[in-house]
Amino acid sequence: MDSGSVEVLRDLLAGSGWLERTREFGLALRTTRSPGGLLLVGTPLDEPWHLTAHLTDEARYADLPQLTPTLVRWSPPPGAPPHLAIGLERLEAARRGETLLVVAEQEAPVPLLERVDDARRTGATILALEGGDRELAGLAHDAIVVPLDAPVSFDGAQHLVSAAAGEVPKRPKLRDRLARLLERVSGPQVD
Repeated sequence: MDSGSVEVLRDLLAGSGWLERTREFGLALRTTRSPGGLLLVGTPLDEPWHLTAHLTDEARYADLPQLTPTLVRWSPPPGAPPHLAIGLERLEAARRGETLLVVAEQEAPVPLLERVDDARRTGATILALEGGDRELAGLAHDAIVVPLDAPVSFDGAQHLVSAAAGEVPKRPKLRDRLARLLERVSGPQVD
């Protein structure tokens, strides 16, 4: 999905609460302290390749190296390039200041839930983009649930989250900041 399509999706979802929620979630992803500290893991049958690629792009465009994700795979093949050879043992090394994002449209298997719980106990922030898994949501510090009847697909929600994570908040212009300062100092203008 290109940026134009994401904008169309945002227009369609305006007023639904989805944009605000994905922006909050995107900001939570940005709290990771260092490059490589944002860990993405999915289920054995559905690794979050797509979201990993989009977050990598957003990290580059927004100049937010801490947003560059590490894809954690269930069974990396022998001889895989280093960035594609990171296995579940990486979750055992998760620490405070790192963020683990679990992307699971279907129920997370017990071995994944156990590793997520371990990462949480060592201080990692746990986020989940999921389809209604109560156990996973219970382990997460923050979760976005995308039910089957949601106004956006699971894939669409991933696009909204990645776009929101890369958004650079617009700073008010100097004139607007000075006007607010003047209003605070002198009180509101009375007509």
